[in-house]
Amino acid sequence: MAYVRCQRCGRPACPECQRPAPVGVHCVDCVAQAAQGARDGRTVLGGRVRGGRPVVTLTFIGLCAVSYLLQLTVPAWTSRWAFSPVAGSVEPWRFLTAAFLHSPGQVFHILFNMIALWMVGPYLESTLGRARFATLYLLSALGGSVGAVLLAPATGTWLTPMVGASGAVFGLFGAVLVVLRRMGRDAGPILGIIVLNGVLGFVLPGIAWQAHLGGLLVGALLGAAFAYAPRERRGLVGWAAPLVTLVVLVGATWSMYAAYGLA
Repeated sequence: MAYVRCQRCGRPACPECQRPAPVGVHCVDCVAQAAQGARDGRTVLGGRVRGGRPVVTLTFIGLCAVSYLLQLTVPAWTSRWAFSPVAGSVEPWRFLTAAFLHSPGQVFHILFNMIALWMVGPYLESTLGRARFATLYLLSALGGSVGAVLLAPATGTWLTPMVGASGAVFGLFGAVLVVLRRMGRDAGPILGIIVLNGVLGFVLPGIAWQAHLGGLLVGALLGAAFAYAPRERRGLVGWAAPLVTLVVLVGATWSMYAAYGLA
C-alpha cells in the first residue's frame, strides 16, 4: 500500500521504493534517471571524484610486494629485471621494471618506499585522478633511471645494478610539493622530507642519488603541468605534458648512449 507520491513524477511510491529527498520522497525510477543525468564531480585540479579505496596506489604497492616475494623465492628474478645503464641499453624495459624491485636483504628498503607511497599516493590520486596519477608515477620511475644514465659516470657505476621505487617516490614528493603550493597549503613537511632524503643520498653508501634527483625533477615538472593547467586546457595538458616528458627522456638517454657508443 502506497500512502505518498514521488515529488518528481507524482506516481505512488510504496515504502520499499521510496528514497528520501530534500523535500518528500522520490521513487527509484526518478532516482536512477537523476543519477544518469548528473555530471561527474571534479576536484579543484580536475580529477574525477571517486569513492572507495585508492586503487592505483594499492596496485603499485601490491606489485612491489609481489615482486619482492619473487625476489626472495626466485634466484634470478632480481638480476632479470634490475636496471643498470649498460643493461638498459640492450633491454630498455629495465628502465621501468627496476622500480618494482627492492634490495632482497634489506626489508627496510621496501618498507620505507611503500610507506612513503602510501603517505602521498592517495592524496595525489584523488586530487589529480587515477590516469594522471598513474602516468606521474610511471614517468617518475622512468625519470629516475634516466637520471642514473645522465648523471652517473660511465665507468663502473654504469654496470652496477639499481633497484627500488625511490625514483618514483621522489617524483611523487616533487609533485605533491607543487600541488600543495598550488592549493595554498603548507608544503613545509614535504620540503623537509625531500631535503633530508637528498642529504642522506649523498652521505649513505649504496644510494643512487642520481635516480632520486631524476625522479624528483620529472615529478615536479609533471605536477606543475597538471596543477597549473588552465581549466579549459586540462584535457590537452593531461596527455601532452606526459608525451613531451617521455620524448625528452628518451631523447636525452639516446644522446648519452650515442656519446658512449651504446646507441
